[in-house]
Amino acid sequence: MTADRKPITSHRRVVIKIGSALLVDRKTGLKSQWLDAVCADIAALKARGIDVLVVSSGAIAMGRTVLDLPSGALKLEESQAAAAVGQIALARAWSESLSRDGIVAGQILLTLGDTEERRRYLNARATINQLLKIGAVPIINENDTVATTEIRYGDNDRLAARVATMTSADLLILLSDIDGLYTAPPHLDPDAQFLEVIPAITPEIEAMAGGAASELSRGGMRTKIDAGKIATGAGCAMIIASGKTEHPLRAIEQGARSSWFAASGSPVTARKTWIAGQLLPAGELHIDDGAKRALGSGKSLLPAGVRQIEGSFHRGDTVAIIGTDGREIARGLAGYDADEARQIIGRKSAEIEAILGYPGRSAMVHRDDLVVTGTLQEHAATDEMNKDAAHA
Repeated sequence: MTADRKPITSHRRVVIKIGSALLVDRKTGLKSQWLDAVCADIAALKARGIDVLVVSSGAIAMGRTVLDLPSGALKLEESQAAAAVGQIALARAWSESLSRDGIVAGQILLTLGDTEERRRYLNARATINQLLKIGAVPIINENDTVATTEIRYGDNDRLAARVATMTSADLLILLSDIDGLYTAPPHLDPDAQFLEVIPAITPEIEAMAGGAASELSRGGMRTKIDAGKIATGAGCAMIIASGKTEHPLRAIEQGARSSWFAASGSPVTARKTWIAGQLLPAGELHIDDGAKRALGSGKSLLPAGVRQIEGSFHRGDTVAIIGTDGREIARGLAGYDADEARQIIGRKSAEIEAILGYPGRSAMVHRDDLVVTGTLQEHAATDEMNKDAAHA
């Protein structure tokens, strides 16, 4: 695996996520001049044959400005009303600004379920790919008018990562009010060090994430790291950069400070990309160290290696696989309903028929339905970097 940083223009398909605070001023509304500059950057990328997708925050922020809603947290119905007003204004602004360079914009509104449920995921992907095929720029946002707490992303960082993986993008750029990853929140710790290149997202990198930074932003470094895990694990590099300057994409190309997260050296298949990117696994399978070693060597998860089961799930649902240290190491599609799975944990596959009354599958999670997401992936990345160093 290589952590060498590549210019934006060397990529084939780029997803750009734009935070609310960059697009909308709480008092004056849309920052039109900034938007025009970003669209000029997008036009420059498209002129070089690069597909561009935008995940744009700002609908609720624009709507609450138009409706003159008070500052502070909004009730769910207030947020949805603000989004209904703001989405119209946001789509119009993007369409008008991109049209100055002869680019057509297409609006896509998604909920968490649209990327978590396989059929809806494929439908959304087909629509987005068709827009790209005809040369349009998809402008994507969470459908805040209908999403409720339990069926929403809650931040556009992870939504952008899901869009990047579903469309097989090779670069995700998160533009926000911070210029990259630091060892600690720089506004709290004057000794915080900036990290320019992150070869792999380790527990130490995760520990550096802070909380949300502003009223208009529901994300923060925590969600950006979560997004990075989704994107890089699917073979998509990621950049965190400040969008406060005009022409932020051009600024990155010209050397402005930003953090680069290297893509995994072994991108998974499209189906496993979807499995790995699931944000809400239906349950957890806690396994022993022997099962962990088996997964690390590419084998299926057998009932004998499962120590405990949490959650209520059905066969085919996504489950997280947890090691003895309590950390997630993989995700996969359950081979059994939770009730049946609890009956056969710790038992040999040959005993399944006697316990359940039918033969069943030998694996709790088959290797074809399983993808490494956590510590095993980190160890693999470390091993590969060590190999690279040995051959240098």
